[in-house]
Amino acid sequence: MDKTDANAHAKQAIQRAETLLSMKQGMVRLDNIWGVGGGIRPVKSLIRQIQLLLKEYLTSSDLTEAMRCVRDLEVPHFHHELVYETVLLALETVNSSVEEQLCTFLAELSRRGIVTPDQMDRGFLRVLEDMSDIVLDVPLAYIMLDRFSERCQHKFRLGDHVLKRMPTRGRKRFVSEGDGGVIKDHALKLRE
Repeated sequence: MDKTDANAHAKQAIQRAETLLSMKQGMVRLDNIWGVGGGIRPVKSLIRQIQLLLKEYLTSSDLTEAMRCVRDLEVPHFHHELVYETVLLALETVNSSVEEQLCTFLAELSRRGIVTPDQMDRGFLRVLEDMSDIVLDVPLAYIMLDRFSERCQHKFRLGDHVLKRMPTRGRKRFVSEGDGGVIKDHALKLRE
């Protein structure tokens, strides 16, 4: 191969790289094309990809595509973050249809063995650990977590240590004394 051929190949490679970089979400695609994948990616980048994956799933309702995207992340050791972000999104949206969709998502991850029971439990436990902060942004978080985890428990099995750590008195701020422990209707009116 002479010098002219080498220069032609170099120019062609540079043009191809420029094309790939200028494409919509070019850097995300290049991560996969040029080998930056899986556990090598920065944590913030992975979290951002997980959040985008969840939003896309909620928009499209395409469970098969969502499962493919989770596999494409190539981070089975980080699936607890996927579970954490999913549960957090369910709490933040305060919407029963979104809850159902996210519960179905987690159930399918569990059913297909994409997310191990250990990673599933670790994700839920992380949410439980952060509840004192979450409730500042989502006042109904304890009620939502109770409802969401119950919904999930009907679709797949949560670990015993997760169920044991579920708060039982977190709802007290929504229940006034002397009402027999009944949660007021206005506290449960959720956006549908």
